[in-house]
Amino acid sequence: MAMTMHVDIVSAEAEIFSGPAHMVFAPGVMGELGIMPRHAPLLTRLKPGEVRVRTPEGEEEFFYVSGGVLEVQPHSITILSDTAQRAKDLDEAAALEAKHHAEQRLQDQVSEFDYAQAQTELAEAMAQLQAIQKLRKKLGR
Repeated sequence: MAMTMHVDIVSAEAEIFSGPAHMVFAPGVMGELGIMPRHAPLLTRLKPGEVRVRTPEGEEEFFYVSGGVLEVQPHSITILSDTAQRAKDLDEAAALEAKHHAEQRLQDQVSEFDYAQAQTELAEAMAQLQAIQKLRKKLGR
């Protein structure tokens, strides 16, 4: 039997996932992370993007996080994010609208704060769209 670890993905609103995993992939601010059981302890920030959880059965579950924190212990992983959703629950039309709105704000910037906020919104919308596209590709749609 393959080794597993316990994974919790939690947003400000609810627990999104809790269960065993063989491997987890997450979008760290310094690059993509791949974590297996008995990984060295680690605490790092996450950027907006897709989290993939490979279950002991070999299936992959896809999640979107708006950023947050990843904590790794030898037998558990905790992902804390302001916003986290299963990729299948993402609204593509809303993500496209948010992307368009953020791009418009970047063009019409009034202050540095507006620019930084618009960049953040654009990164989150792009990450949602990428999660949707990867899920579609996996499902063959």
